[in-house]
Amino acid sequence: MVIGIIGESCTGKSTLAEKLHKKFGGAVFAGRDYLRLAKNETTAQELFRKKLENAESGENIIYVIAEQEHIALLPENAVRILVTADLAQIKNRFAVRMHGSLPAPVAAMLERKHGCFDEIDHDFHVISGETDLDAVYEQIINKRPFHFGVE
Repeated sequence: MVIGIIGESCTGKSTLAEKLHKKFGGAVFAGRDYLRLAKNETTAQELFRKKLENAESGENIIYVIAEQEHIALLPENAVRILVTADLAQIKNRFAVRMHGSLPAPVAAMLERKHGCFDEIDHDFHVISGETDLDAVYEQIINKRPFHFGVE
């Protein structure tokens, strides 16, 4: 089973990935982690794409995506979870990451990117701070069978 967790920075994607990983096991990849698979980016992407396709009948893989171009790496049958948060919440979380200060250029970048994933096709929509994650787990289990494993 492949789960794509998609959304802007600081919306709660990694938190959700950790919780799903604890619940279902498997491997977690984020962003360009696939570069570990080969020295050449094109080769690494192709190997990762094959790994994701093969996971459909084997291990669980959770892929955390914050860039539009990485959505294309997900296999057609992947479970897609869109994670969103309001802009003020994103800015506050980003400021914490930057030790309490959010420079104006970073704030402007966050404003430009806000909502960039809102129109993507998804199976589930998690609104940070509002969605009951236990309900999401149950819905995922009911939608697709999982391969439970121990790491």
